[in-house]
Amino acid sequence: MEDKLKVQEAILRHATFIQQLHEIKGDFEFVINTIEMDLIFDSPNDFLYRQKGQIKLENTIIEEFLPILVLATLDDHIQSQNLTIGSKTCFSGIRFESGIRASKPGAGIQIREKDQDFALSRELFIQSSHYHDFRESLTLASNIAYLVAECKTNLDKTMFQEAAATAVDIKSAVPGAKYYLLCEWLDMTPISTSTTAIDEIIILRKARRLPSDIRGQFNTYQGRQKHRQFYTDYLTVHPFAVDTFSRFIMHIYNLITEHNEENVLSKGYF
Repeated sequence: MEDKLKVQEAILRHATFIQQLHEIKGDFEFVINTIEMDLIFDSPNDFLYRQKGQIKLENTIIEEFLPILVLATLDDHIQSQNLTIGSKTCFSGIRFESGIRASKPGAGIQIREKDQDFALSRELFIQSSHYHDFRESLTLASNIAYLVAECKTNLDKTMFQEAAATAVDIKSAVPGAKYYLLCEWLDMTPISTSTTAIDEIIILRKARRLPSDIRGQFNTYQGRQKHRQFYTDYLTVHPFAVDTFSRFIMHIYNLITEHNEENVLSKGYF
């Protein structure tokens, strides 16, 4: 019951944060640290702390923050090209469930889709028929992603490998797409992304995750209270780095403007 009240308080605080963000005055660092400390770390029950990875409280805030941040800086560029940003279900493949003896409208076209944490995308409509005049056709709607970012709280080797596979899927569907992996904390030895389809990994706090032996002391309420100041200091010493968000925004800007003829001529190459 106590956790439920804390969650309700956090929801109200989060709603205020989103409203402030739209007014370009929300304190992102304060809100995400409040969720981490007041809601999760200080809970007398251990459920929220132990399950926070599955609940995805922290990276959900980042997912909500990114579109607002990007729109605040690149809205004109995005709107002028009929693009949308934010969490989207995007096209990742196509197949036809049809046979010689079992013909279906539109050849039984089916599309495969994947939910993306953050996508720069455009609506896509696909119409399929066995006839040139498109009678007995089937029309499907989706979104085509030109840039995808996956948000993680902690990035370990398993997540890295999964992200590399996801990046391959995305670029198989849209060869020119870009794939970025954003994380708060690094929990692995850095591996070059040059051998993968990942364009870049951005570590938002520029820091490693606390070692497992230290995190193990946080598994109980007593342990969390005993080491609260230590963990608070760790978050304070490793805030979200502004330049990491700036770098991500610049990647989006460069993608949106890279085929602009004036830019090509001024640079002299493309």
